[in-house]
Amino acid sequence: MATTSLALNAFCNPLETVSICHARVHGLRLPEAVHLISAYAADLQGPTYVVTPNAQHIVLLDKDPYFREIYSHAGLVLPDGFSLLLAARLVGKKLRERVTGVDLFKALCRRAAEMGLKVCLLGGKPGSAELAARKLKAAFPKLTIAGTYCPVLGFERDPAQLSEIADRIRQARPHILFVGLGAPKQENWIYEHGLKLGVPVCVGIGGSFEMIGGMVPRAPHWMQVSGLEWLYRLALEPRRLWKRYLIGNFRFMAMVLRQLVYPDCYAAENAWPAAREGR
Repeated sequence: MATTSLALNAFCNPLETVSICHARVHGLRLPEAVHLISAYAADLQGPTYVVTPNAQHIVLLDKDPYFREIYSHAGLVLPDGFSLLLAARLVGKKLRERVTGVDLFKALCRRAAEMGLKVCLLGGKPGSAELAARKLKAAFPKLTIAGTYCPVLGFERDPAQLSEIADRIRQARPHILFVGLGAPKQENWIYEHGLKLGVPVCVGIGGSFEMIGGMVPRAPHWMQVSGLEWLYRLALEPRRLWKRYLIGNFRFMAMVLRQLVYPDCYAAENAWPAAREGR
């Protein structure tokens, strides 16, 4: 298993974090995150990876020890969900800004175009990565998109598919690889395969290709800034998302309240790998 201890030293340790249940979340604004990631990628350091948790991720972390391991090695953990900002306030801390996967994706592509960095897009619904690539090239003509690839369903269990993906990415040699497979599949793939491909930074961004490509509409800006984007998405896809947002959000709040009553209940899981290993 590839590890990211060097990346952790460079990326994580100097930065302020807030412990929210099983996750340690970095309190960065979007421009700060973009500066760190792009500078790291340009220096060809790594490998490392970025995760963008929302309430669903926090709930998954509670049920999945392997997912917790992956999170504990991430170079940056950025709060995609508005609920994480509220949770931080409840435990007496502050996350300065919501950094969504789709905003991070677009902002990093803008910076990559300015700096001459190459990017690749992996995942999404069929055709979404290509649509997103066309929209991004139109917006940032100097952007170099070295490749897009939408693997078939079940690819993670197919050695031939995994090998093909690895070969494509090695040949493209991107500075940043955007992975839009949904949680926890995208994080699992990054941890088990992406770190071995010579890419300085992999970024898990969920359904961002569909949003940038126009396949899925995004909530109005006022809903985004008021923490109601989840309600907009629920209204669009109630059958698929009702459990995630209604039951999942209830469980998330129960976990946060547990942390509020028992502040040390998640302490062991929130130690960085170096601390856990006694280094």
